[in-house]
Amino acid sequence: MSGVAIAPGTYRLGPDSASLQVRTYREGIGAKVGHDLVLDVTRWEATVDIADDPARSSVELSADPRSLEVREGLRGVKSLTDRDRNEIRRNIDEKVLRGEPIRFRSSSVSLVDVAHLVVKGELAMAGSTRPVTAPLDVDAGGRVSGTVPLAQTAWGIRPYRGLMGALKVRDEVEIAIAARLPRR
Repeated sequence: MSGVAIAPGTYRLGPDSASLQVRTYREGIGAKVGHDLVLDVTRWEATVDIADDPARSSVELSADPRSLEVREGLRGVKSLTDRDRNEIRRNIDEKVLRGEPIRFRSSSVSLVDVAHLVVKGELAMAGSTRPVTAPLDVDAGGRVSGTVPLAQTAWGIRPYRGLMGALKVRDEVEIAIAARLPRR
């Protein structure tokens, strides 16, 4: 990609070479007893094909929905216990994602300027497929990063509620990715 700091080639990414996280935020009258969560996706893989012509570049990703691990519980009144972490994982698996595979396939990769790419494609999760646009920053060292907001309800996911509906997970969650690809 002319002007971008990433060398053309095919790159394979996963938890050993990059970071993929889900960030959730709480709301509702019971929000003080809950936590905003940072969840690591621990089993995933991506193939990134970078071409000199952005139109020929592509990104494919698959993730195991059962591999989300609680990295942090932020802004809660008490620290998360192991029991809390296990309950969160169980709720994600049984009530939110229901074990359905997560897949992304790009339809276009556009160079906005020297430091920004926009990847558009289809994201399949929880049994539904919807279009997604992922703006990504690229620095001179080949580090690629971005945060993509997603409304759970667009995929038919009902945001988690606890304490008889007083504690809610906000509909919009964020998917954050960070990787380093070889420089040009």
